[in-house]
Amino acid sequence: MLSKMATGNGHGEESAYFDGWKAYANNPFHPINNPNGVIQMGLAENQLCFDVVKDWILKNPAASICTVEGVDSFQDIALFQDYHGLAEFRKAVARFMEKVRGDRVKFDPDRIVMSGGATGAHELVTFCLADPGDAFLVPAPYYPGFDRDLRWRTGLQIVPVQCHSSNNYEVTRSALEEAYERAQEANIRVKGVLITNPSNPLGTVMDKDTLTSILAFTQEKNIHLVCDEIYGATVFKQPSFISISEIMTNQDCNPDLIHVVYSLSKDLGFPGFRVGIVYSYNDDVVHCARKMSSFGLVSTQTQRLIASMLSDEEFVDRFLAESSQRLAARHSVFTGRLKQVGIPCLASNAGLFVWMDLRHLLKDPTVEAELALWHVIISEVKINVSAGSSFHCSEPGWFRVCIANMDDETMDVALRRIRALAAKKDMPNKAAGKRKCWQTNLQLRLSSRRLDDFMGIPQIGSPHSPMPQSPLVRAT
Repeated sequence: MLSKMATGNGHGEESAYFDGWKAYANNPFHPINNPNGVIQMGLAENQLCFDVVKDWILKNPAASICTVEGVDSFQDIALFQDYHGLAEFRKAVARFMEKVRGDRVKFDPDRIVMSGGATGAHELVTFCLADPGDAFLVPAPYYPGFDRDLRWRTGLQIVPVQCHSSNNYEVTRSALEEAYERAQEANIRVKGVLITNPSNPLGTVMDKDTLTSILAFTQEKNIHLVCDEIYGATVFKQPSFISISEIMTNQDCNPDLIHVVYSLSKDLGFPGFRVGIVYSYNDDVVHCARKMSSFGLVSTQTQRLIASMLSDEEFVDRFLAESSQRLAARHSVFTGRLKQVGIPCLASNAGLFVWMDLRHLLKDPTVEAELALWHVIISEVKINVSAGSSFHCSEPGWFRVCIANMDDETMDVALRRIRALAAKKDMPNKAAGKRKCWQTNLQLRLSSRRLDDFMGIPQIGSPHSPMPQSPLVRAT
């Protein structure tokens, strides 16, 4: 009686990535009420500077229409606004984007298109650029949500561009060419390349040469380049973040093929506000995206508050400086204490997470062994981290660990638990006999049959692998 979309699993919740979230939801850590619960380190939230935001809100009560000072604006804000959004909102967001990029580029407020978070922005730009069955090349490892955001309702396919730890996961021209050729051999039309800079899950920034190479590749192939830059303000040490908008100003290129996705979810830590942005240099994309944005507009109340906050440049400067300092301190403490017990992390300088290397704890260099270790971390260590296979990483044993979504005390507890894991290198083997006692609480939905349903392709290689060995990730 329902549609294929309603009865299918295109959203991707039947996966290890979301199972970790469910394990936390069923048994959340609390320092007093549930000290043995699961600590959430699978959610990339930025909670380190809420005191700075709270201080501004207390000093600017008129920014909200739900206060005595701001209630006179209630009627105007509550009434219908057009799809362009409030002029002051678009201006403030464009200015904030400039400051995050070191004032090295300018953004036109008239090219700001609203959407419901980066999730909505990615789907919106996909609808504008590709038809069902077309594909984007996406460097892997990449954010698991892209399998939902880009594919579920649009019919897009993803062709992973395989990158490796041996060169710090650099996106090379040869890797791009190899992925492009695989798509051609499968008779799939490639419409663009999607990159995330700074990277999720790696926490690294792309340098000028890499960005220039990727831009040249897309221009030569006459395909689009979509740049997810939602972690731009999370860079906490050198090298600095370079936007594709800066690179293109120094290149002879077709701007109609370049698009930026942005949001305030990571840089400001406001995911609940659902402020997503599409900034395109293509007039037709801007016009179409603005019409489509009616399906995911940002509320005018939120627009008004954000416009007031981001128009206060003194606040913005203070916030960006504090955020950078606090992220640097958290990153230093976390990676330093892991290093003491022999757990390395990929060298990084951005993001709200680290890419933790537990390859030495695997029984075998396989995805099955990675998932066995992940099971132990969830069920016995009681921490929700994200296995690298969920990010389409080709090398088993890497895990994304979010470090900015908790206070210092909870972080200390998490570190003690991870350090204890490092002292028990045989835990995955011990876990095999205990599986039944926790499997009822944490169902791993990665059987080969369900994987086929999720990915929409035949399973090649290990029947238990959570990610296909096929070069293409197809939409259901």
